[in-house]
Amino acid sequence: MLGKILFILYIIFLVYFLFLSDWYGREGVMDEYHYNLVLFKEIKRFIKYRHQLGTFAVFSNLFGNILIFMPVGYFSAMAGKRRSFFKTLFWSFCLTLCVELMQLITKVGCFDVDDILLNTIGGVLGYIVFVVCNLLRRRNDRKKRKEKR
Repeated sequence: MLGKILFILYIIFLVYFLFLSDWYGREGVMDEYHYNLVLFKEIKRFIKYRHQLGTFAVFSNLFGNILIFMPVGYFSAMAGKRRSFFKTLFWSFCLTLCVELMQLITKVGCFDVDDILLNTIGGVLGYIVFVVCNLLRRRNDRKKRKEKR
């Protein structure tokens, strides 16, 4: 139950952050469509021009896209009864694709295949973090049960 509530709050935060927050230049709708359909184009650009763009811009674009979607994988694994790596991969990709399409349609932000890749990696990493935490929790529970005997 707690996982579902946290996931809903996270989705509300995500919608605000991706579509409404002025912190990342979301103060209005652009006049034209912005998109990148070439895989690794923006990633390479951020790495190549990292000195001109600055550490914060590079970190927030490359690692921020991964970090912001880690809760998708974590909470979906927590909330779901049937957990699997491939299911998380699929749903992370689908959610990211929907976000990118909404950005394209609403002209807020930029449709970027690199973002789809990075966000999907984030969802999968979130799933891996959940699996590791779940294994540690189960091991700890077994250890406590043995101590009680």
